[in-house]
Amino acid sequence: MRIVVLAGGIGGARFLRGLKSAVPEADITVIGNTGDDIHLFGLKVCPDLDTVMYTLGGGINEDQGWGRTEESFTVKEELAAYGVGPAWFGLGDRDFATHIVRTQMLGAGYPLSAVTEALCDRWRPGVRLLPMSDDRVETHVALSDPETGERRVVHFQEYWVKMRASVDAEAVVPVGAEQAKPAPGVLEAIAAADVILFPPSNPVVSVGTILAVPGIREAVASAEAPVVGLSPIVGGAPVRGMADKVLAAVGVESTAAAVALHYGTGLLDGWLVDTADADAVAEVEAAGITCRAVPLMMTDTATTAEMARAALDLAEASR
Repeated sequence: MRIVVLAGGIGGARFLRGLKSAVPEADITVIGNTGDDIHLFGLKVCPDLDTVMYTLGGGINEDQGWGRTEESFTVKEELAAYGVGPAWFGLGDRDFATHIVRTQMLGAGYPLSAVTEALCDRWRPGVRLLPMSDDRVETHVALSDPETGERRVVHFQEYWVKMRASVDAEAVVPVGAEQAKPAPGVLEAIAAADVILFPPSNPVVSVGTILAVPGIREAVASAEAPVVGLSPIVGGAPVRGMADKVLAAVGVESTAAAVALHYGTGLLDGWLVDTADADAVAEVEAAGITCRAVPLMMTDTATTAEMARAALDLAEASR
């Protein structure tokens, strides 16, 4: 079975671990979000790609869900001693090595897709990990300064990590997406897929950013494979993070049904909601999307594998 998954960071990575457990023989291609990418200390940092790679490769900090396990922060402390920031984005010493290798390879002329493949040669994630694009795409957030009222735009990482989404987002823009092209292999993987899955990743700044690259949304919409998504909203609140803040910026309520309708029948064939949102099933199905209510809390690999099986079962029923 050939499965394509459009994935963000922590939620996507943990879902993928469950998916691999559920169907260990499947050929899985992951199209990773690169809109969260940022340049820090002269280095190219790809948080979502690295989170998938570390999680599936056994190097993730399980408590955080991001960064390396057994990490130290000597370089960060030394940079701070020199007064070099930003201090709010914590890169560990082991993590720095990944970004140094990536930046050196990019500087030597290798595209991001080739660099990602080379990095995965070490981690052996058991999936084919493709960036959504080799071109530079960075998500920015427009907001009003709470002190001055002045409207300004910040990088998504500053909004998410430094500000903790404490201010309402007025617009979310994947800068560069309109000019970007899908990375080599992305469209081919979608066309050849037996199933396409949207994991419980952020529908705006993760899956939404991937779909913003010209050609990817169209490829998913026209694919012969059924497309099934899993709701990142449970009981009217995000399972993790502050997805409600960016959903509001694009005019979408923080409900399981609203996110399904945001993706729409042009993309989705099936949608899973949590049992807490079973009353949303009728609304989603009225829109023409097959819907089921199952437990969607990724408490461990076994429960996540059950989620993955439910998604694959729904895909089969949606054919």
